[in-house]
Formats: sequence, C-alpha cells, structure tokens
Amino acid sequence: MDTWTWKVKRQTTPGPGGLIDKGTKGKRAHTVPLIVEVRELVSRRIARAQSDSSARLFTGPRGGRITTAVLRDATHWDEVVSRLGYEHLRRHDLRHTGPTWMADAGVPVHVLRKIAGHGSLTTTQRYLHPDARSITNAGTALSAHLSTRWSPNGPQLRVV
Repeated sequence: MDTWTWKVKRQTTPGPGGLIDKGTKGKRAHTVPLIVEVRELVSRRIARAQSDSSARLFTGPRGGRITTAVLRDATHWDEVVSRLGYEHLRRHDLRHTGPTWMADAGVPVHVLRKIAGHGSLTTTQRYLHPDARSITNAGTALSAHLSTRWSPNGPQLRVV
C-alpha cells in the first residue's frame, strides 16, 4: 500500500480435476499500479484478510477462487455487453483497453510492457489501439513542439 502497486505472480485456471494456480500467461511476474479509484476497496479487503494469512483478497460469491466463469456470471457479462450492443466484446479485450488508456495518458510504451507482463514491445504494441482523438492530439502536440522549437527568430525548419 506504500506504492499502490500489485505484483501479479499467478493465475487460477481450470485444469484436470479442478482449479489450479499456475504462473501468469507470460511466465513472468509483473507489477501493476492500483489507481486511486480502487484503493479504498483494496484497503478494506486487506484489512479483512490480515487476520488470515491464507485468505484471498478477492473471492467468488461462495468464498471460492475467482474463475473466468465466476467472473462472467458475477458481472452479468453476457447480459451487459448484449444490452450495450457489444456482443462481440470479450473480457480479454479489457486487457487491451487498460494499456491503451494508459498510453493515451502519456505512459511510455516500455513502462506499459512491464505492467502488461509482455516479453517484447511488439506484443505490447499489438495491445494498443489509439482512437481518432489520440491521433488528432498527436498532430496538435507536434504542432506545439514545432512552433516552440522553430520560432520566427530561431533556426529555420529543414524538411528531410
């Protein structure tokens, strides 16, 4: 809670004979930031779990591990995306949304790679989907940079 980061080391997944804990998909632990909007919830969960060192911070509705099926049912995923007209949206798509929003906020791609737990920048880049506003803002940022750097009394702009 000092740094408000979370180290993701493993995932729970269905396996032969039931649920198993295994390493992350990329086989490497990664650290993710916990944004202000979730800190109160996490603080309450940590306080509740401190009396039991084996407790999980987040559990399913009956106290068990959270699986993809439990998450789908608990969030009413199918109904929500259908009502919104996004039947094609998968929960994994949200792994693209987070890094894209962080990139839009100015987080450098090499930092996004670490947060997502990707082995290469190429993989991270596949997760980024700038929208039209971001592209327009990039043009505005370039114009502001050029107008500051290449003032009428300064060096002449050389096009290469």
